[in-house]
Amino acid sequence: MCLLLLLPSLQPSSESVLTGNMEFPFDINQLFPERVSILDHTLVAGRKSAGRPDLQAHVATVIDELGRASAKAQQLTASITSASKLQSQKHQLYLLKDGESNGGRGVIVGFLKVGYKKLFLLDQQGVHIEAEPLCVLDFYIAENLQRHGYGLELFDFMLQHKNLEPVQMAYDRPSPKFLSFLAKHYCLTPSVPQVNNFVVFEGFFLNRSAAQLRKVPLKKPDGEIKPYSLMEREVVRQEQRARPWPFAPPHSPQRSVSSQYSHSLSVGSSPSRAPPRAAQASALGASRDQSPQSPHIERCRARRTSQQGLVARCSMYSRHMDGRAAGLLDRPLPASRSTSPRRPEG
Repeated sequence: MCLLLLLPSLQPSSESVLTGNMEFPFDINQLFPERVSILDHTLVAGRKSAGRPDLQAHVATVIDELGRASAKAQQLTASITSASKLQSQKHQLYLLKDGESNGGRGVIVGFLKVGYKKLFLLDQQGVHIEAEPLCVLDFYIAENLQRHGYGLELFDFMLQHKNLEPVQMAYDRPSPKFLSFLAKHYCLTPSVPQVNNFVVFEGFFLNRSAAQLRKVPLKKPDGEIKPYSLMEREVVRQEQRARPWPFAPPHSPQRSVSSQYSHSLSVGSSPSRAPPRAAQASALGASRDQSPQSPHIERCRARRTSQQGLVARCSMYSRHMDGRAAGLLDRPLPASRSTSPRRPEG
C-alpha cells in the first residue's frame, strides 16, 4: 500500500523530460553515494539502499526514465534498458551523476550498459569467428549535458573497471553520433563489416587467445544411410547358405534375380516385381554355368525343378497369373512312386 502511494511522486516532471534534465523529486545523492555507481540485477547502488524496498523503487524509477530517454534519442519504438530487463539479464549499468546540481540533491547525467554476448563475426578475410566479447548495449548522456566531457568520463571509467581497450569490445547498433565519438577519442576506424547489428573494428581480431576467438567448424557432410546393420547382413547370408539346392543362390559374384528377391524379403523391404519364370531361368542358368553336367542330368534337374515349382504355386494366390499357369494348376499332379518293396498278398 505504501509503495503504491509513493509511485506517483517518483515520476519526474514532464518539463524535465522535455528539456533533457534528468531531475527527480527525491535525493539522488542518497540513492547513489558515488559519482559513478555500478548496478546489476540486484538494483542496489549502495549500502543504504540494501534491504530498503522504498529506495530500490527509486532506483528502478531512475533506470526506467533513463531507458525511455535513450530510446527517444535513438528514435526507437521501445526502450532497450529498464529495471525489469536489468534484473533478468547479466548486464551491468554504469550511472553517472552530478551531485552539486538541483539544489544539492543531485541530477543524473547519463548511463552506460554493457554485457557479454556470444557472437558469430566475420574477420578481414571473411572467416566466421565465434567470440564472446564485452559489448556496449546502450549509451546515453542527457541532451543538455552533452559536449561537456561527461561521456568520455563515463566511458573511461568503464574501461578501467573492466581493464579493456575500446578496440576489444563490440558495439550493438551504435548511432552515428556514437561512432563519431569512438573515432574522435579512441581512433576506432574503420570497422569490419558484419551481417548482424554489432560493430567491431580491425584490431578486434588481433592479440586474442584461442579461447576468446574460435573458428566456427564447417558442417560435416551427412554420412551414408545404411539400409540395415551388419548383423542383419550376416543373418541373411547364413539363411541363404542353409537353403537346399536349387533355392540356394549360386556362388558367383553376380547375384541372380531369385537371390535378390529372397534377400529383399528377409530384410523387411518391399519385394522386387521380377517374374517367377525369369527368376527360375536365371537360377538354372547360373547353376549350369557353375557346374556343367551331361545333358541327361540337366534334363532331370529341369524336370524336378519344374515339378517343385508347380507344387509351390498350387498354394499361391496371385491375380497376375496368366491362362497357361491357370491350366497347369488345374492339371492333377502325377502320383509319386514309392521306392519301398510292396508286401506280397496272401
